[in-house]
Amino acid sequence: MFDRVKNLLVEELSVNPDDITLDAELVNDLGINSIELADLMYLCEEKFEVEISDDDTHKLVTVGDIVEFLNAKADA
Repeated sequence: MFDRVKNLLVEELSVNPDDITLDAELVNDLGINSIELADLMYLCEEKFEVEISDDDTHKLVTVGDIVEFLNAKADA
């Protein structure tokens, strides 16, 4: 799942792949702005066929948070 999220960040938001780790914060470390963050949530919903509520979005601070969230949804 990490590789899939990493590819999404690189291909869709032009994030440097060397900067992407599980601990990397989307805003502070990867420089993603609020519009890009909204795009990322939409892309995750589309690509992984999940629904991400506004409450969930606020909890997704790091790349690892997204990976854990998507893994939990996949197991549900």
